Amino acid sequence: MQLHIRHETIYRYEQPVKHSVQSLRLTPRHDVNQRALAWTIQAPGKRLEQVDAHGNVMHLLTIEEPHREIRIVVSGVVETSDVEVRHDDGPLSPLAYLAPTSLTQPNGELREFAMDSAGSAGALEERLLAVASAVREHVRYRPGTSDVHDGAAEAFRSREGVCQDHAHVYIACCRAMAVPARYVSGYLFTGDRNHVASHAWVDVWLGPDAGWRSIDVTHDRIALRSYCRLAVGRDYLDAAPVRGVRQGGGGERMQATVLIAESAQQ
Repeated sequence: MQLHIRHETIYRYEQPVKHSVQSLRLTPRHDVNQRALAWTIQAPGKRLEQVDAHGNVMHLLTIEEPHREIRIVVSGVVETSDVEVRHDDGPLSPLAYLAPTSLTQPNGELREFAMDSAGSAGALEERLLAVASAVREHVRYRPGTSDVHDGAAEAFRSREGVCQDHAHVYIACCRAMAVPARYVSGYLFTGDRNHVASHAWVDVWLGPDAGWRSIDVTHDRIALRSYCRLAVGRDYLDAAPVRGVRQGGGGERMQATVLIAESAQQ
């Protein structure tokens, strides 16, 4: 499948920003199931490309002159295929994705929920899929009910959230079960132009023989060829498409627009 993608992000500030530094993880990963046939980034300021600790392509964007707006546009064509298992995928050991973070810390309720949902019988993958279904049922999808800084415990308690919250709750459950799990940011092609946005799902480690398996908790399914992977990490903060710091500016407004189409629709 060839996915034609265009993603525009605009930040507008109440007052001039004196200086800003942004980390952009907006370039598709070099994974076994995808390759970028063409990809461009348009943004002001200076950009330095590097690969982070998780194997993500990252651009460090620095704007040193005063500004009241940052407009970032990425676009290109990514070819994807149905590869269900990844083995040697990334520079870090899977054990690096066992340690909880501030956004994926499992509390007592989450630990009990994970164990009850997984059960004690069946293969590991079957148990993990059962937990994913349970998380989706427990945390109702509802946009605008959470913040990027809300952790798994908050989303679990409120029982509402978005794909980021589903991913964090599921990762917390996996780590409570001693299963390495990592956050994935990227895009999902649904064919519906009215419901297009960035997406988040989870990679779970099934062992050296089985490798990593990608699970979309929000849609309760294995993530295959209709997904484009941008970045992976321990949680959202490691894989956020845009994340940075600034000096000045006051309040800000962010607007993001994503367009995805199959090559046959272009």
